[in-house]
Amino acid sequence: MIVRYPRIDYSKIRAHWAPNIAFAQLQNATSIIPGPVEPWLIKVLQKAMDFLPADKEKLREDMATFIGQESQHFRQHRMFNKVIAAQGYPALAGFEKQLADDLEGFCQNRSLKFMLAYADGFESLGAVQGGIWFGRMDKLIEGADPNAIALWKWHMAEEFEHREVCFQIYHALYSRGLWGKIWNGYFYRIYGCLYAMVHLWGYMGRMFSYMIQQDMLSMNAEEQAAFGRDIKALKRFQTRVFFPQLLKNFLPWYNPGRKPTPVGLFEYLREFEKRPQEAEA
Repeated sequence: MIVRYPRIDYSKIRAHWAPNIAFAQLQNATSIIPGPVEPWLIKVLQKAMDFLPADKEKLREDMATFIGQESQHFRQHRMFNKVIAAQGYPALAGFEKQLADDLEGFCQNRSLKFMLAYADGFESLGAVQGGIWFGRMDKLIEGADPNAIALWKWHMAEEFEHREVCFQIYHALYSRGLWGKIWNGYFYRIYGCLYAMVHLWGYMGRMFSYMIQQDMLSMNAEEQAAFGRDIKALKRFQTRVFFPQLLKNFLPWYNPGRKPTPVGLFEYLREFEKRPQEAEA
């Protein structure tokens, strides 16, 4: 794991950056999530660092790299989001503020165990997406804007790379002894995972619906019909590809570190490890 500093030009990206408009808008809605969530994750991990056992030095090093990667993720998405929101979606800022307020409420009112279980749930989604973006997404991204694709593939590849950090932190602190492994290690982890999914998908769904409604205002009947077909194709993809992979996260023996690395993932990440002058060239 290393921290990478991508140089992506967002200035000319359009909201409908992929041939399947529904897919592009779902990703645009999803992109609002990292802005509030990933700075919050950094705060949670910094707090958890103080409670780690002394023999977890390697995990501490991984946490530091995780924090560095997440810092780049939310900064890149904020630049992308600014470009998208300016194209006729001003209410996105309000959704982002609501989510940030929710997360701050967790810091004030919920336990560290809850926040780490939530964090692991959020990260488990990234691990699934990281696998799908390499080899399973080709038809949806064919002909899409390469700068938007660079943002998502880089981000999802790093999510896969650091997929087990939150999982390992949570288990190091709370999955101790037989009862801890059964209750905290499985049932409470599943609770946190489900809570994170319902909470974040609620925001994503509302933002996606808002963006669709904004789009439909300027579409004629033929364009609306094509948009409807895009939505159906996206739902078929989610049913066939995404949800079966997600269900594996709920198995008692789930461990994200055992997920097989998708072909080409680390080779792709190396493109973002070049010196700045090479990347520009």
